[in-house]
Amino acid sequence: MPHIYVNGRFLGRPVTGVERFAHMVLDRIHDRQPQDGRAPGITILAPPGIDAPAKWPRFAFRTVGSGGGHRWEQLSLPGAARDGILLGLCNANPVRSRRALTVIHDAAVYDFGQGFARSYRLLHRTLGRLLARRSHIATVSRFSQARLAAVLGVKGERIAVIPNAADHIRAITPDETVLERHGLTPGKFLLIVGSFAPNKNLPRAIRAFRAIARPDDRLVLVGAAVRSFADNAMGAVPEGVILPGRIGDEALMTLYAHARALVFPSLYEGFGIPPLEAMQFGTPVVASTIAPVREVCADAALYCDPEDEAALGAAMRQMLDDDDVHARLSAAARARALAFDWDDSATRLLDTLAAIG
Repeated sequence: MPHIYVNGRFLGRPVTGVERFAHMVLDRIHDRQPQDGRAPGITILAPPGIDAPAKWPRFAFRTVGSGGGHRWEQLSLPGAARDGILLGLCNANPVRSRRALTVIHDAAVYDFGQGFARSYRLLHRTLGRLLARRSHIATVSRFSQARLAAVLGVKGERIAVIPNAADHIRAITPDETVLERHGLTPGKFLLIVGSFAPNKNLPRAIRAFRAIARPDDRLVLVGAAVRSFADNAMGAVPEGVILPGRIGDEALMTLYAHARALVFPSLYEGFGIPPLEAMQFGTPVVASTIAPVREVCADAALYCDPEDEAALGAAMRQMLDDDDVHARLSAAARARALAFDWDDSATRLLDTLAAIG
């Protein structure tokens, strides 16, 4: 296999879903380096100001060019990777690099443009079309494969599918103190992990909870600040809604493990990582009926129309009250979580790179 250069711009950003994908697949490839004959030589190329990650000593690391952001990516990066394959794991890569693979995680900038600033939307729509035309792209779900093929005008089979996974969370030591800090009883609260981005559908989910909530019911909302309620014309934080603020993975894992269910009411996703994380703990999901969420959750969720507030509330109430449904979905969640594995995703990525040659 040719030498692989990794677009290291993502190392200068906080770790969210897209960056997590990059870290996890590179972790697994790094672990194979001594013994896996298919594993290529890898060099991470980064803009100034980013240090070599200590956790990847078997990868080479090089600072190239000047500046940062898109300008660095388009002007400084192509020349540094000209003798190998350039791998972009977080939605972007130089359009001049024809021997390249870019993982575009979803088609949201085309399908759900109202969730993005106009400048961001125009930039990434143009970038995606150029990358699809000039080099190689991959994505994380069959749904996103189909949507990207349609909006970018390429055949679906040209877009490799390299799924997300969540088995990394098994190595995280939970922080149980988050329960006491917020007065939460294990198995007695619902959990939402998401922001007030339009596709996350949080105002409707919160109204649905308020309509069905009893005095002891709690909805824990991770990822939204108090001011977000005012910004979304919801006023003060409703009774029974708990905001833990910014929390680490250790606290989040505790909430996943002890929630009665995760509520995932999205209007649009490219994959759906929180349900997969929750299912690692056998926590069932009240889920939107959209295709990518069904692809991830399969039979491990209680589905409802994300635009039907009454149906969403009824599903929450059923999950809180019906022990038989909860037990069935909990067992299905544990089984479904086994279908996604970062080692498998790393293998798919290496196979895709090998096919570029």
